[in-house]
Amino acid sequence: MNNSLPKVATPVGPAGTASSRVFDNLRKDLVGGRFVAGEKLAINALKEHYQVGLSPLREALNKLAAYGLLVQENQRGFRVPKLSREELDDIAHMRLEMEGMALERAIANGDSLWEADLLAAAHRLKRADITLDKGEEWEHLHTQFHRTLVAPCGSVWLLRFIEQLHDQFDRYRRLGPKMPTIRQELDEQHHQLVELALQRDAKAARELMDDHIHKSYEVALKRYQEHA
Repeated sequence: MNNSLPKVATPVGPAGTASSRVFDNLRKDLVGGRFVAGEKLAINALKEHYQVGLSPLREALNKLAAYGLLVQENQRGFRVPKLSREELDDIAHMRLEMEGMALERAIANGDSLWEADLLAAAHRLKRADITLDKGEEWEHLHTQFHRTLVAPCGSVWLLRFIEQLHDQFDRYRRLGPKMPTIRQELDEQHHQLVELALQRDAKAARELMDDHIHKSYEVALKRYQEHA
């Protein structure tokens, strides 16, 4: 772990609240690459960094292991999962299947409120493309856009699986610096996805989503190969 990072204060409150806060902060750091793949986590260092007690920390670690962002080793603590080409290929394939299905269902089910939410999410992301340096705030708005796009798919479980796949995919995508040329293409595709969704053109929207995921996969693969 990068010990030079500033401490993350966890507000004092019920154990459940502290556990949820440290879960969210650790999840963000694991996805963002602040821990090395395969790294064994030091409990005392985590307690100090996240300013949290042992009980809520262990609860958060157990949840992250169940979620797939940590590996729990019997009586030996927790480790960051390793990365592999086979896993990245599997994640990308499942994203194609699940996000394509969710998008088609969202276009069929979405109402005027969804359209308004989608336009708002796209507008915030477009402004961020211009004003931000693709840091954490941009990542948050990017995630919110993709969530909004498929939100009315009608399946809570499908949305959960997609979110989990995004987190695992981003462990690869965020390994290195941004790639401006491909990033510009992906940003433009966000705008195109909105237009097709509002036109209720599910077939064209799914084809574009497939291409969007393929381009993102190329970025993630390149970064993985550079770090392998």
